[in-house]
Amino acid sequence: MSDCVARLRALPTAAISDALDRVGIKGALHGLSPLSNEFRAVGPAFTVRYTPVDEAGKGTVGDFLDDVPPGAVIVVDNDGRTDVTVWGGIMTEIAAHRGIAGTVINGVCRDVSASLAQNYPLFSRGRFMRTGKDRVRLVAVGEPVNVSGIEIRPGAVVCADADGVVAVPATRAERIAESAEVIERVETDIVAAARAGSTLREARAEFGYHTLQTRSRA
Repeated sequence: MSDCVARLRALPTAAISDALDRVGIKGALHGLSPLSNEFRAVGPAFTVRYTPVDEAGKGTVGDFLDDVPPGAVIVVDNDGRTDVTVWGGIMTEIAAHRGIAGTVINGVCRDVSASLAQNYPLFSRGRFMRTGKDRVRLVAVGEPVNVSGIEIRPGAVVCADADGVVAVPATRAERIAESAEVIERVETDIVAAARAGSTLREARAEFGYHTLQTRSRA
């Protein structure tokens, strides 16, 4: 798996998304974006899920961070809520110090300046300052979560960059990496041919551009 993660880390999410399309896997997480276009995070998913507090008691956020291994991408599912945050400056500082690859939030974050100062990759639905403490409670760690209609299982390879976030099932990571590498190589060849004098139409036809995303049986 470490080899697949390294290979996917070298690829843009656009090529990975196209490779997922090619085998009919839905993995693009709609509506999530980075705090900085320079941010990139690739690693196995460490999943957590929140729910609103109820009469069972008050909640808190962030204590799960002690259990996250270096190199993982934390995937936080707060059901897409944008009225309370589940990630802030303390968590950013600790995660950056411990070598966690980044955090993807189905919801919002705060203390944006800390993320930028630490160069810690954060991807979310936006930013908002109101704390989720005593408003949400942690209900699951290390269980599948659903983000933008996509199920993300623990260990899935999460890839995120300026274009957004994709999740690659662990069992298909090698196949997706291989396909995405081909796609990236073909697109590079098309650009080189066009710069050398070919028309874009000719270059695309020569290298099979229009079939790159065509679903295969592989």
